[in-house]
Amino acid sequence: MAALRSWADRAALDAGFAAEVAGHLAAGIAARGAASLVVSGGRTPAGFLQALATHPLDWSRVWVTLADERWVDADHDASNERLLRASLQQGPAAAAHVVGLKTAAASPQAGLAEVAERLAALPRPFDVVVLGMGDDGHTASLFPDAPELAAALASTAAVAALTPGAAPHARISLTPAALLDTGALYLHIVGADKQAVLERALADGPVEELPIRFALRQTRVPCSIQWAP
Repeated sequence: MAALRSWADRAALDAGFAAEVAGHLAAGIAARGAASLVVSGGRTPAGFLQALATHPLDWSRVWVTLADERWVDADHDASNERLLRASLQQGPAAAAHVVGLKTAAASPQAGLAEVAERLAALPRPFDVVVLGMGDDGHTASLFPDAPELAAALASTAAVAALTPGAAPHARISLTPAALLDTGALYLHIVGADKQAVLERALADGPVEELPIRFALRQTRVPCSIQWAP
């Protein structure tokens, strides 16, 4: 179950979407003394995260983690955690607790247990999960060409190790079981190319072909699609 909200431009999307997410986080803090947010990597979220950082929340009560991570160190150019910290942890939001998915283990598979422990310590269910989407229909690191995809889609564990065929780096990813454990679910995309992929994803076809379909088709939590040209 998904609903589309179209914004006039990316600046309006970043500001308006950030305000909505900040409202969810404030409500979580008020209800249980803490809030949790899952965000995605890539270039699209940077402006949204920078806008979110300007909101006057009690950031010391906010825990933030990632939907997925490349198995590279946190200071690597390809690290999602690096982008998250650079975009969000500024001003008042510097007090937010960022929980990374990369460990000292040699591989994502070897790091699964430690990452699952980290995620178990976060306020659950998550208050907000923000997904992205690639041109191939992947979300998080649930890539259509990853041999582990079917197992990850069906898993009851919080995280899975995946090795996409075309994309670089081994990956660790939250599974649908974890990503849907949230009070609010969003898909954040921009541009005509992503709009075209979304239209394909909303049509009939297997989830394995365009993995974002798992979020668009499920009925556990409504998926709000935030899009701008």
